[in-house]
Amino acid sequence: MEAQDGARVLNEDVPPESQDLSFVLASVTAFLSEYGWYAAIVCGGVYLLLQHLRKNRSTDSQSPPVSTSSQDPEVRRHVSLEASRRRMQEEQDARAAEFRERQQRLEEDKRRQKIEMWESMKEGKSYKGKAQSTEEATSSSSLRPKTEKKPLRNSGYSPLSGDGGTCSWRPGRRGPSTGG
Repeated sequence: MEAQDGARVLNEDVPPESQDLSFVLASVTAFLSEYGWYAAIVCGGVYLLLQHLRKNRSTDSQSPPVSTSSQDPEVRRHVSLEASRRRMQEEQDARAAEFRERQQRLEEDKRRQKIEMWESMKEGKSYKGKAQSTEEATSSSSLRPKTEKKPLRNSGYSPLSGDGGTCSWRPGRRGPSTGG
């Protein structure tokens, strides 16, 4: 027992700095040889995630700086340019939303007209009846005076004489006839 106690005393007396750490190097080497590519991919993913979060954090704090007079003109110009871009984007988004609403209303009107047309066809009525009645109402409200139609041909015009017209007689093309 005394020998065991003596060995125990020797191990306890040795400071941890002087112990050999080669077993750690061997285990790390074995881990990297087994899972090295996975570890590299995970490290790259963590790096990209941190970069993305850092970029989002900087864009989230879009409040204008308190003292723009202390900054150089380039920074002030950049800030005003970003503000104008943001305003223009908001205006464009509002116009796009308005356009979408207008398109939806037009599509709803077309759908409603198709339903009315289908119902009138099921009843046996002409589906063009409403369109004709609206055309008649618009034409009767305008009441344009009727103009007299002039004859298309000039009574003194003869194409073979070559007088008074822009068209003149031309001989037919040469060659065999196409008849059979």
